[in-house]
Amino acid sequence: MRDEIINLIIFDMDGVLVDACEWHRVALNDALKEVCNYEISIQDHYNIFNGIPTKVKLKKLSEMGIIEESLFEKIETIKQEKTIQAISKFAKLRKEKISLMKFLKEKNIKIACYTNSIRATTELMLEKTGILKYFDLLITNQDVIKAKPDPEGYLLCLKTLNISSKNTIIIEDSPKGIEAAEQTGCFLIKVKNPDEVNIELLKDVIK
Repeated sequence: MRDEIINLIIFDMDGVLVDACEWHRVALNDALKEVCNYEISIQDHYNIFNGIPTKVKLKKLSEMGIIEESLFEKIETIKQEKTIQAISKFAKLRKEKISLMKFLKEKNIKIACYTNSIRATTELMLEKTGILKYFDLLITNQDVIKAKPDPEGYLLCLKTLNISSKNTIIIEDSPKGIEAAEQTGCFLIKVKNPDEVNIELLKDVIK
C-alpha cells in the first residue's frame, strides 16, 4: 500500500457489496426464454457476458445472430422486473457491511459505488443490504457513455468528489471491473466475493 492518506473508497456492487451476480444471470435468462426461447449457457456467461450491462449483453447476442434488435426493449423490461423480484425476495441486511460503512465514516472517508447495474436496482440492493444511506455518490451504467471495462465511471467518481486517484481505493471482483480500475491510477483491492469485504480488509491500509 502506498503512503498517501485515503480519502475515498469506491466499491463495485455485484460481487463486492452484494452477492447478486446470479440473480442478474437468472433474470436475463428467464427473460430471454420468455421472449425468444433462448438461454445463455454457464460457459458463455462467464467467458463472454459476465460483468457487462444488460444492454451490452443484448447487443452481443444480436451481433451473434441470436436475437433481433427489435426485441431489446421487451427483454430488458422483463429482465429488470425479474431482477427486482429477486432482490425483494433474497436481499438481506449485512451486518458486516454496515459495520464497514460506519468504520469508514468514523475515519471521514468518502464512500462511492460504481456499478454496471441501473440505478433502480442499485438503490434497492444497497437499501436492502442496509448501507444505502452511507454513500456519498452512486454512479450507475445510466450515468456513463462507456461501461466497464472502460474507466469512465471510476474517473467520474474522482471528478465529482474532487479527490485524487492517489488518495483513492477501488474494490473490485470481476475481470472487466478490475480492468477498468487498473486504468485509473487508484490503489486496487481485488476480492473474490462479498464475504471478503469487511473491516478486516481495509483497516491495515487506512491510516
